[in-house]
Amino acid sequence: MAQLVKLLDYVSRYEQDLTRYPSQYIRLKRYQWERMKTQWESGADLSEWQQEIKEVEEPEESKWFSPLLRVFGQRKDVEAEQDHDNSVDEKSDEENFGFSPNLIHNPSSLENLRRLYLEQLFHFQIKWASSTLMDKSRVDSRFFRDSLLRSFAQNLPDNHLLFYYPILLLKKAPVELDIIIVTPVECMCITVLEKEDVAAFSGSGDRFWLKKLGEQETKFLSPLIALNRTEKIISSIFKAQEIDFPIRKYLISRNGYIDHPGSAFDVEIIDRRSYDDWFSVLQKLPVPMKSTQFKAGQAILDMGQTTSISRLFGDDEEQQSEEDQ
Repeated sequence: MAQLVKLLDYVSRYEQDLTRYPSQYIRLKRYQWERMKTQWESGADLSEWQQEIKEVEEPEESKWFSPLLRVFGQRKDVEAEQDHDNSVDEKSDEENFGFSPNLIHNPSSLENLRRLYLEQLFHFQIKWASSTLMDKSRVDSRFFRDSLLRSFAQNLPDNHLLFYYPILLLKKAPVELDIIIVTPVECMCITVLEKEDVAAFSGSGDRFWLKKLGEQETKFLSPLIALNRTEKIISSIFKAQEIDFPIRKYLISRNGYIDHPGSAFDVEIIDRRSYDDWFSVLQKLPVPMKSTQFKAGQAILDMGQTTSISRLFGDDEEQQSEEDQ
């Protein structure tokens, strides 16, 4: 599963240390999957399993936000605790991140168990991309229903760093970019064309494109404008940080057709005819994560705008967000 590093302007755990959290995420994901699978294979009673979760896994807030901390707000003590994580054993480290997949029902097969696990992990990914130990952002409930975000997060490899419409602060002005995926070999700038099923998009060098659906034709702003802007901004960030990392532009549509005569030489166009093959290739990228990839991802994170509130104020908003899903 890809690592959801930045979502809009939400506070992200990855902002604290991009080189640390990817490895912890991978260990946590594997550990909890084996734990859940072992429990399912053993056929233990669900009520016993859920009771075990409650006894063993304390809520993240109860571990960190003691009454003393709530009174004095000693942020430095919390940071010291975070640094201490590296010295504790792996199991304790993983349990401290608040991800405990539950057997909320008894899956009939291993594949159904896997789907149940991935669904809960997807919600945890969004939590990591919208909160830290001390702060949190209010998550728009639409992201929990976003099929493209879910597809990228659940099906791309662990070595992909996903920035989903990140908002960067450029010259003190917030700018929302399109999707960015930093792989071990390139930075992918992605603009998505998804409207009605089997719609046909026709483009040219003009400022406007044409959408055709049956007998209806509608003009809309060229998607290449947003795509080129995203690429230009990322390129300028890399140049300023002296990061030599390839950047490629992709225009994709999972459910439509894109017709662009004389297509721009530097844009790869992927529509419903080629999307599955293209996505399959992304899933099979065997290259391990690299230092240049982390530098590229960190450079983008450093420019990100963050809007959040202190978790010391309570979890009313987070609970409301979960209720909205």
